[in-house]
Amino acid sequence: MPFISNPDLPYVPLPFDWEGTPVNEKGRFLNQEFPFNDSLKLLFKWQLQKNPQKVEKQNDKWRLNQAEHCDFLKHDKDVCVWLGHASFFIRLSGITMLIDPLFFDSRFLRRLSPLPVAPEDFRQLDYILISHDHRDHCDEKTIRFLAENNPDTTWLSGLNMEKLLFSFTKSSRIQQAGWYQQYNTQPELKITYMPSRHWGRRLIGDTNLRLWGGFMIQCAGKTIYFCGDSGYGSHFKTAGQIFHEIDYCLVGIGAYKPEFIMAQSHTSPADAFRAFQDTGASYMIPMHYGTFDLADEPIGDPLRVLKHLDKTKGKVKYPDVGVSFL
Repeated sequence: MPFISNPDLPYVPLPFDWEGTPVNEKGRFLNQEFPFNDSLKLLFKWQLQKNPQKVEKQNDKWRLNQAEHCDFLKHDKDVCVWLGHASFFIRLSGITMLIDPLFFDSRFLRRLSPLPVAPEDFRQLDYILISHDHRDHCDEKTIRFLAENNPDTTWLSGLNMEKLLFSFTKSSRIQQAGWYQQYNTQPELKITYMPSRHWGRRLIGDTNLRLWGGFMIQCAGKTIYFCGDSGYGSHFKTAGQIFHEIDYCLVGIGAYKPEFIMAQSHTSPADAFRAFQDTGASYMIPMHYGTFDLADEPIGDPLRVLKHLDKTKGKVKYPDVGVSFL
C-alpha cells in the first residue's frame, strides 16, 4: 500500500510508527481502518426504504437556540464560537480562525437557523481551515466571499485540496497536510491535521482524490480538537494518546440515520459520546446538527438523544449559536 505526505510539513511526535497517509494503487485516499463503501446498492436501499420517523420529522418544529446579541467580533478576548453546522470562529492570543465556514444557502443546502453575524463582518482573519471537500464544509460561494474580504489569510486543508482551493481563492497562501502533519503557522499556534473516518467527492469521478480529516488546535494554553466529519473509529483514542490534555472535543452528532449507511461517515449521538470519552477531553461540544436537513432523523433528534445519554453533569456543553463556550 502506498503512503503519501507533504514533504514541506513536519509530523507531530507520534508514539507509533507512521509511514504516511494511505492511498490505493490509483492514488485515492483510504481510511485507516474501515474501507469506504461506495455501493449503489446501499444508496438504493436507503432511497427505497420507508423512514420510520417520517411523520415525527415532518412535525418537528425544534430549532437551535440563537444568541440575542453577538459581540465576539467586537473585542479581542479568547473565544470559540459555534456558527452552526460544523462552522466555528476561534480567537486565541489574538489569532483568528474560521473552520469550515458555510454562510449562504444553495439549491441543496438551506439553513434552518440563521448565521449569527453578517458574513462581511469576518475580516482580517489569520487562518481559514477547510476539513474536506464536501460542499457543506467547502462551500465555493462562502470561500470566494471570504477570499475577497481576507486577501492575506492562510488556507489550511488536506492533501490534494490546493488546486480546488486555489480555483476559488487565487491565493498563494494555501497549505495542504497529510494526517498527523503540522502546518507552518505563527510560533505561538500549532495546528495538526488529524485522521477521520470519512470520504471525499465534489463531482462524479473524483471520489477520494482529496483528503479528509480534522484539526488539533493548540494555542494560549488550550487544546481544541475539531473532529471533522467522521464515523466512529480508533483514531479518537489515538488522538487522546498523542495529545494528553485536550480541553474541548468538537464532534458531530447529526446526519446519522439510517445508520447502516451513515455510520461510516458520521457519528451518531451515542458514537460521538463514546468518541469524546476515548479522547479523554475535558469537555464535549456537539456540532453538525440542527442547521441543515441532511439525513432521515428529525432535526431535533440528535440533541434529544445526546441529552438522554449525557450523565456527565457538565462535561457536555450545549452552546447556543453565536456564544463562546471558552
